[in-house]
Amino acid sequence: MILKDIIKKTNKVVIKVGSSVLTTPQRRLDHSRIQNITKGICEVLGSGRKAVLVSSGAIAVGMDRLGIRNRVEEIPDKQAIASIGQPHLMALYDGYFQKGGVQIAQILLTRDDLNHRRRYLNARDTITSLFKLGALPIINENDTVVVEEIKVGDNDNLSVLVSGLIQADLLVILSDTEGLYDKDPKVYRDASLISKVDAIDEGIMHAAGGSFSPTGTGGMSVKLEAIKKAEAFGIPTILASGKRDNVLREIFSGSKVGTLFMPQRDPLSCKKQWIAYGVHSSGTLYLDGGAVKALLFGGKSLLPSGVVRVAGSFERGEGVDIRNLSDDLVAKGLVNYGSKEIGKIKGQRSTRTKEILGYTFGDELIHRDNLVVLAPVEKE
Repeated sequence: MILKDIIKKTNKVVIKVGSSVLTTPQRRLDHSRIQNITKGICEVLGSGRKAVLVSSGAIAVGMDRLGIRNRVEEIPDKQAIASIGQPHLMALYDGYFQKGGVQIAQILLTRDDLNHRRRYLNARDTITSLFKLGALPIINENDTVVVEEIKVGDNDNLSVLVSGLIQADLLVILSDTEGLYDKDPKVYRDASLISKVDAIDEGIMHAAGGSFSPTGTGGMSVKLEAIKKAEAFGIPTILASGKRDNVLREIFSGSKVGTLFMPQRDPLSCKKQWIAYGVHSSGTLYLDGGAVKALLFGGKSLLPSGVVRVAGSFERGEGVDIRNLSDDLVAKGLVNYGSKEIGKIKGQRSTRTKEILGYTFGDELIHRDNLVVLAPVEKE
């Protein structure tokens, strides 16, 4: 499949814009760039497609309004500046989108909103309703209240989770780089742009290096980790430069711009996307080799007999990591029993659960429908 085929089939698109795109090297707002991007999004909407904009920039706008030029480090200071910047960011977008006849809507999310199934579905329903109203949802992490425990981490990851949430046909990440290079272009003059990536493997991660954007929350390796999730969701991703004039027009005309990352052929279902990357893990179950093999190759549910050790404190229905005895992540799932209960029945046959606990929620600790394999599965 080539880019023109992907574009032709694209009905819903998520467009992510980073702080480094919205600002100059002096950390001032780049109004001409913002205007160019909003014009491009208006053209995308004008083609009959539905779009979501995931935009960073609340802190950058707040710093610009306050005349702050040095990097802010303290979390309360960042949150205060974000609370000043967010309404001005939306007002800025509103002014430009109104010129294109586009109504905008603001959605602020935290990991808690994506962690809880009902709130996750509520967010999806809200976006769907906004599409029906012909509005453009503009999403940002709620920087004014977010702390480490409820932080998505960065807007690259947020854009991927939103793409899965609405089952987007395409994700476009606009950054301050033309795409993925075979080596760091800021260090090596002979670096070459990689136009297409079929799968993000160790070689691709090595090419990403440790590049870091001073105005953003991470470098190329962070973006690739996020895009790997989009691959698992079955969503193609384009990484391109938001500093490039008319970049969205080029992309949606099918021109070769930036780097195209291809999706997996067997994507995760919407529910399993949520389990894998939306749900917070409250603990860990360590399995013996036989149980790991059953999960990876047998398509089995997880039974008590395969659990060797329980780590963390969690309740029934919460998410847990599943690891082998070498501490490699194997899978993730929603448990039918809490940590104290599993501690009592681990290593036992499921037929003994009622005898040991005095009650049962079923044979499985984690049913296959609530379990997502995350380790690469190779043929035996």
